[in-house]
Amino acid sequence: MSHRAPESQSQRRVFAAMHAVLSDDHNYERGLTALRDLVDQIVREEGSTGLCDFTLALSLGLASALERIAHDHGLAADDLAEVWFAD
Repeated sequence: MSHRAPESQSQRRVFAAMHAVLSDDHNYERGLTALRDLVDQIVREEGSTGLCDFTLALSLGLASALERIAHDHGLAADDLAEVWFAD
């Protein structure tokens, strides 16, 4: 039996979550359903610890993407995040 590092499993799940939402522009609801199924699977298999690991990996991935975008546009990542998530 092979055990993988939690980080790599979380990263694979983050990729699966992103793929679920981005893969089909013509059926957004199907992507959301796939994402909900993934989150439900994480909770069933690993409980709150797995969900926490997934959330941390997803947050770190989003922060990294925002930093790259901000850098490419000569902005501070904090400023971009504030604008991006403004109501």
